[in-house]
Amino acid sequence: MTICSWNMLFRNKRLDEAFAFIRDSGFDVFCLQEVPEDFLERLRALPFNMVAAQEADREHAGARSTQYVVILSRFRIEREGSIPLADGAPRALRSRLFLSFMASIRIFAHVRGNRHNVYADLSTHGGTVRVYNLHLPLTHPSQRIEEFERSLIGKDASVPAIVCGDFNIIESPKVSVLNWLIGGRASDAILYRRERSRIERRFIEHELQNPLRGTSTHPLSRSQLDHILVSNNFSIKNAEVIPERFGSDHHPIRVELA
Repeated sequence: MTICSWNMLFRNKRLDEAFAFIRDSGFDVFCLQEVPEDFLERLRALPFNMVAAQEADREHAGARSTQYVVILSRFRIEREGSIPLADGAPRALRSRLFLSFMASIRIFAHVRGNRHNVYADLSTHGGTVRVYNLHLPLTHPSQRIEEFERSLIGKDASVPAIVCGDFNIIESPKVSVLNWLIGGRASDAILYRRERSRIERRFIEHELQNPLRGTSTHPLSRSQLDHILVSNNFSIKNAEVIPERFGSDHHPIRVELA
């Protein structure tokens, strides 16, 4: 089974290339984040089963739009559901001022709410597998871990799981100040490796493997923002970060299960 995950960037300008990459990537399951609303119809035309949920409403350069989290699957979907999340708006004055400035120069977008993650139960040759597609917020470590746990509340330890998505975990001192600027504590910026240690312990508690640990999936942050976690019952044949980004700021990632 081949699993792919990619934050394709809501303002991606190379959508034809992005579509061709998705179509031709040879996946069994593909999790996508920040999918533009008008791109959904192109994905629905592919010969796969699909689940989609509203990821967030964003405002960028004066225009408001809705993006989606999507699971594409070669396997039949037995059950699906969306996981509602809080709007995530920061309360600290420094955070509001920083985000307004970054939005004014069109680097960040304002997230206006309507946030969800999504899951699907797939009928595979080996039985039911639950796939989660998560996009954790670019805010601070406590909120990311809280949303990770909230999204996995319904996880059944007896059912193999695959957890994909953009977790936004910052582990480079070059950008760790964002953890403080967007609502965290000063120690979240200084002790920039702490969040990775904490979240990896959560992975172990949920009996999940992180085959791409130690890689960078985002050139600017030089961190593993993007994840494909798999239950311990799976054997990992290969795991890779795909070099081309096809108009996104994130690299796609792929994991092959034996």
